[in-house]
Amino acid sequence: MSFLLPKLTSKREVDQAIKTVAEKVLVLRFGKDNDTVCLQLDDILAKTAHDLSKMAVIYLVDVNKVPVYTQYFDISYIPSTIFFFNGQHMKVDYGSPDHTKFVGSFKTKQDFINLIEVIYRGAMRGKLIVRSPIDPNNIPKYDLLYQGI
Repeated sequence: MSFLLPKLTSKREVDQAIKTVAEKVLVLRFGKDNDTVCLQLDDILAKTAHDLSKMAVIYLVDVNKVPVYTQYFDISYIPSTIFFFNGQHMKVDYGSPDHTKFVGSFKTKQDFINLIEVIYRGAMRGKLIVRSPIDPNNIPKYDLLYQGI
C-alpha cells in the first residue's frame, strides 16, 4: 500500500513539507518500503488518508534516503511516525519514555484517526504536547537505544 502515499526522497523535500504544510497535521512515516511492519502501517495510513484529508497530510520517508533526519530524530526502530503542525514538532505522551515519535504500527485504523484528531485539536489550541488517546495495550513496547552517548 506504500505506493498509494506520496514519498519524500531528500532532505530538501522533507524540509519543504515541514515548512509548507499549514493548518494541518503533517505525518511523516520513517521506514522502509519492503519492511513488513512498515507495510502494515502504510496500509492503515493509506486507508485513513482520505478520511483525514481535512486534518492531516501523510508522507512516507525512507530512512536510507534521508539519514540527516533519521539521525536527528534518533530513529533506531522502524517504522517511526513523527508529527508536525505549522512547522512545529508535536509531541505525544504515549505513556512511554519517548514522546517525540510513535514507534511501530498502529493496531487499528481508529487508533490512528483518534490520535490525529487529538493532535489536531491540541495544536489548534497552541499545545506542543498532547496525551495519547490510544489504549496503552495497543502501543508497542520497546527499549530506548541512545546511540553515540
